[in-house]
Amino acid sequence: MTSKERMLAALNGTMPDRLPVTTHHLMPYFLERTLGGMSEAAFFEEFAMDAITWTVPHKPRPGSGDFPDPLQGSLGFLESHRVANDSWRIYESDESRDGRKFTRFRFVTPGGELTMAIEDRGYTAWVAEPLVKNKRDIDIIGSYATTPNCDVEAVNRTAAEFGQRGLVRGHICCADIFGQPGCWQDACCVVGTERMIMEANDDPEWVHELLAILQRRKMGFVESLAGAHYDILELGGGDASASVISPRMFDRFVAPYDKPLIDAAHKAGQRISYHLCGKIMPMLERVVDMGADAIETMTPVGMGADCNLAEAHRRIAGRACMIGGFDQLHFFTGCDEETTRAEVRRCFNEAGGGGRYIIAPSDHFFEAEPKLLKAFASEAAKCTYAEVLI
Repeated sequence: MTSKERMLAALNGTMPDRLPVTTHHLMPYFLERTLGGMSEAAFFEEFAMDAITWTVPHKPRPGSGDFPDPLQGSLGFLESHRVANDSWRIYESDESRDGRKFTRFRFVTPGGELTMAIEDRGYTAWVAEPLVKNKRDIDIIGSYATTPNCDVEAVNRTAAEFGQRGLVRGHICCADIFGQPGCWQDACCVVGTERMIMEANDDPEWVHELLAILQRRKMGFVESLAGAHYDILELGGGDASASVISPRMFDRFVAPYDKPLIDAAHKAGQRISYHLCGKIMPMLERVVDMGADAIETMTPVGMGADCNLAEAHRRIAGRACMIGGFDQLHFFTGCDEETTRAEVRRCFNEAGGGGRYIIAPSDHFFEAEPKLLKAFASEAAKCTYAEVLI
């Protein structure tokens, strides 16, 4: 099988020729610091992993009066080229100080201005000042934020060029500047996670109002996906994991907003991988019941979460593909190759039965020894399905 065929077999519930092995986003910090600026394409070739490529090209909705934002600088975290109009303009200014890089953004609309700030330490970036400070700030977002469409032609050009090398991945559109694909996770980015949890208890009507605003924008994007040659798109986010919220909160504030997006994506001919980088065991059936085609990152105890691959496989085998499960903290650094290989075998033996498993690090990694990356991939390539219960 080609890498694309192998991973699609795992996603679709047919049998791959052997265990697919890949990773999530490759962090520029790692590629630059450890591998001398190696490209993503060269990384997958060098380490013999099943390749992925991420592309999320946006375009204005036809007839909307929107246009590609001419003020946008370099792309940020999970960011695509923004869509602006005369009522939704974003200006940025450098406010770095004391050797720390800060960027402030002003969202200028007829209804008023919003501001936020991002800090970037090179290896990653985060929200230093949230966009929503007063509750009625969400009225500005609801009234003026643009809704991007998928640039289907651009996706298909990427897919044609990438060919059989691997999966073409994307994600549901995020809040401008800094957001994430799931409605709850996006809200946590623009408001702040702790405040969202408190408001969910103190003022749930306001939380539902915000989630509906974010969902409406995402739904417009999802409905534009028909004909895009994606292999899988990401939804969700770690703030919806059991590390952050309870299953009851998931049922009230996550599933009602993300499930309709999954349904609409399926209607548009797309697969959805639901991303929960955090404790996942109480949420397993909930995610599968929403209709997700895959669930990631299956983060293990050694990475601070709770995933037991054997139990997860027992509970949801055949219902969704599991992606991840490998502890990159302890087996990409500080051990020998045989220890890494043994961990690959453990993951395969626990989750490989039936073929709906793609081994990958449980989310991003910033440090890794090249010899252990090679051991990880080469051992996975030796894992064939005659060895596990089908």
